[in-house]
Amino acid sequence: MGVGLVKLGMPILQVEIVGKPAAGAGNLARRIADAAAAVLKAPPGRVWVRLNYLPRGNYAECGASLPSGIRPVFVKLLKARLGPQKALLKEARTMAKAIAKVCARPVANVHIFYEPPALGRAAFGGELLEK
Repeated sequence: MGVGLVKLGMPILQVEIVGKPAAGAGNLARRIADAAAAVLKAPPGRVWVRLNYLPRGNYAECGASLPSGIRPVFVKLLKARLGPQKALLKEARTMAKAIAKVCARPVANVHIFYEPPALGRAAFGGELLEK
């Protein structure tokens, strides 16, 4: 990776989907990456996605059985900078809708967790992400 990419950073999404993927979910990681890139207005090759599936039996909510309509998608989003709160509110709503559509899940079941900013604490190819 070139130094220019290190200076700019890359949004990285760690996506965990509870339950089996929807029919026709082939290439889902790429479709999530493309949807996230559209939301983040990122050029090709700049948004990375790591996708994992969690068996439904390995997920629970306290107090009751899990209703069949509850099909969570958990997203950890790492960015170089987070930006102002107002922009994050809009971005989170838009990202949840985009990921819900691609994953064929209700938007209410998409949960986004913003990681602390990556600047100064993440290295790509051994090169520290800097200002």
